[in-house]
Amino acid sequence: DCRQFLTELKAAGYAGTEFGDWGFMPTDPVELRELLDEFELPLLGAFVPVALTEPDAHAEGVAVAVRTAKLLAQINPDAFIVLADDNGADPMRTLRAGRIVGDVYDAMGRSDALSPIHWRYVVHGTQELARIVREETGLRTVFHHHCGGWIETPAEVRRLMERTDPELLGLCFDTGHWAFAGGVPLTGLLEHRDRIWHVHFKDHDPAVHQRSIQEGWTYFESVRHGVFCELGRGDVDFDSVLGALRMSGYDGWIVVEQDVLPGMGSPLQSATRNRQFLHSIGL
Repeated sequence: DCRQFLTELKAAGYAGTEFGDWGFMPTDPVELRELLDEFELPLLGAFVPVALTEPDAHAEGVAVAVRTAKLLAQINPDAFIVLADDNGADPMRTLRAGRIVGDVYDAMGRSDALSPIHWRYVVHGTQELARIVREETGLRTVFHHHCGGWIETPAEVRRLMERTDPELLGLCFDTGHWAFAGGVPLTGLLEHRDRIWHVHFKDHDPAVHQRSIQEGWTYFESVRHGVFCELGRGDVDFDSVLGALRMSGYDGWIVVEQDVLPGMGSPLQSATRNRQFLHSIGL
C-alpha cells in the first residue's frame, strides 16, 4: 500500500522517494502530485529494468521508460529514469551474482560474461533509451549497475561507461551492489565521479557474501539471507564515501535502498535505524 509506505517513510525521517513499480503509486499525474504534496515528498526517479541483451526487447523497454518519464516529468523535471538490465532474468548470472569472473563456462559452453555482439546490443539499447527519453520528456537517464544482471562488476561498469556518451547517460552509483560485485565503493566512486548523477546507499555483509560463495546461493537467496544489511552493519565505508561526495561538490540525492523481504523484520524499524545511522555520519 503506497500510503502506508509514504507514511512510514515520512515517520522515519526521509525527505524524498523514488516511484516504485508502475501502479504502486497513482499513475494519474494530478493524483500523484496531490499524494506527494500531502506527504511533502519530492519524486526523485523511477527504476526501469530492460532486457538490454535482447534487441527484440528494446522497443518495449523504451516505451515503458518514456511512459514513466512523461509521468515523472509532470511532477519533477529533475527526476531520473533509473535504467538497469533485466536483473535476475538469466539463470547463470542470477546464480553467480557476487562471484562473476568473466571466464567461467557452464555445461552448455556459455561464459558468465557478455559476448562482443551482446555488448553491442547493451550499449546501443542503453544509448537509444537515454536519447529518446531525453528528447521526448527532457528527463535524464542514469544506469544502475546491479548484481544478478549483465552489468554487475566494476570492469563491466567501466566498459559501459567508456562506450556511452557522458552527456547522455549518467551512473546511479550503488554502494552495496558495487561491494557485492567485488569492488571497493570509495574506489568506484572516485573512478566514476564525473558520471555519477544519482546515488544509492546500501550496505554489504561480507560474512553473508562469503557464505553465498561457499553454498552457491543465487542472487535472490543471498538477498534473503541479508547480504544487503542495514547501513553501518556491513563493510561499506560510508564516512569515506560521503566525504568524497562532499569534496567533489556532489549536490544530488542520496537514496537509501534497503531490502526488507517478508520474514526479515519491520520495514519501518529498519528504515528508522538506517536514518539514525545517516544522522550519525552527518546526513
